[in-house]
Amino acid sequence: MYVAPLCFLYHEPYKLYQIFREMYVRFFFRLHSISSHPSGIVSLCLLFETLLQTYLPQLFYHLREIGAQPLRISFKWMVRAFSGYLATDQLLLLWDRILGYNSLEILAVLAAAVFAFRAVNLMEVTSLAAAEVRIRFTAMGWK
Repeated sequence: MYVAPLCFLYHEPYKLYQIFREMYVRFFFRLHSISSHPSGIVSLCLLFETLLQTYLPQLFYHLREIGAQPLRISFKWMVRAFSGYLATDQLLLLWDRILGYNSLEILAVLAAAVFAFRAVNLMEVTSLAAAEVRIRFTAMGWK
């Protein structure tokens, strides 16, 4: 899931492996282990929920009330660093920002931004399944 987008940039297997290894060791491993590090998945989940509660409180509580916890929807995006959910060019731009800011926190910010972008649609849903359909990605971006 992390290697496929990099294949568009590096055609030599050795160079591809080097870049993938550096990205994984520097950033992505934090998405697969429980720790208190600010870029760890636990901190990203907390940041995501804090952003939603602060800036979209009605949406946050509406989704919680119908049993569609926002974190259940966004967790898979953050764990995969949006790989498989964004078009390749969008994903590489996102990862470029991760490198630029030297932080995975942008994943939580983007996940919250997706909810903000779809807030009107999400306020109409009555179940987790409906929320997942309304917020779904396609291979070419948003649907």
